[in-house]
Amino acid sequence: MAGIIDTLKYKYKTGSVMTRLIFINTAIFVILKIIGVIFTLFNISSLDLIVFLGIPSDIPLLLSHLWSLITYMFVHEGFLHLLFNMLWLYWFGQIFLQYFSGRSLGSLYLLGGLAGALLYVIAFNTIPYYMDMGRGWMIGASASVMAIVMGAAFYRPDVQLHLLLLGPVKIVYIAIFAFVLDFLSLGDATNPGGHVAHIGGALLGYMFAIQYKNGRDITHWMSKLIDGFVGMFKPHQKKSKMRVEHARNETDWDYNKRRHSEQEEIDAILDKLKQSGYSSLSADEKKKLFDASKK
Repeated sequence: MAGIIDTLKYKYKTGSVMTRLIFINTAIFVILKIIGVIFTLFNISSLDLIVFLGIPSDIPLLLSHLWSLITYMFVHEGFLHLLFNMLWLYWFGQIFLQYFSGRSLGSLYLLGGLAGALLYVIAFNTIPYYMDMGRGWMIGASASVMAIVMGAAFYRPDVQLHLLLLGPVKIVYIAIFAFVLDFLSLGDATNPGGHVAHIGGALLGYMFAIQYKNGRDITHWMSKLIDGFVGMFKPHQKKSKMRVEHARNETDWDYNKRRHSEQEEIDAILDKLKQSGYSSLSADEKKKLFDASKK
């Protein structure tokens, strides 16, 4: 048992932001299920957990539960809900990380969740169909995941995923299909808040991709905010008296631009490989292809 825990700790510490988000969501799910069993044994309503961690549609209640703007996007009630969200995050998160930093992925996850929460609260306080449902709560990472799905799909629409029975399909078509499905389900009484939040997260992800192509990173301010928050919990290191010059770190924009440029170069080499064979590649192209295969 100790070995399994150590392995999980190692994978968490060495994993990408995407991996850590999957770990966090799964860990919270397991912990809440354990707490739910204890609640059941002592005749305590498990709904109390949802009320505390989920985002309420009632604005005065939301103002007294502001933490729920963040906590709701890490909470899942059912295993299948968690499973599908984490699978989508894994599939599209890997594609996203080919072109952007983990810092950008984490920031987009949070912004997508906030966009979904905002649209949910607005809809349930302005649209008659939802207002008639009365006070409600929402949980789940779907809005956050949809932001990453749309961000990856509309930034690199030609990337393909191989789907069972369908074969290779461009990710932009998968993203559009998911969006349309959510839109057509807005009148579904079984999960009304969830579908509204999905739309909010999807629109934020689409906006991220389009704005990034135009030279603007809308996640930059969130990345700065996260850095400041994380820095509060880091121990302050004593400054060395020795003078050491450090190379200037890349900004998120420079990093993402470099990754994009490198990927385009590799794609061009792969196209040449398909058309003319390995022998047609120059020594430099072979080296770049070899180096990319080790990453």
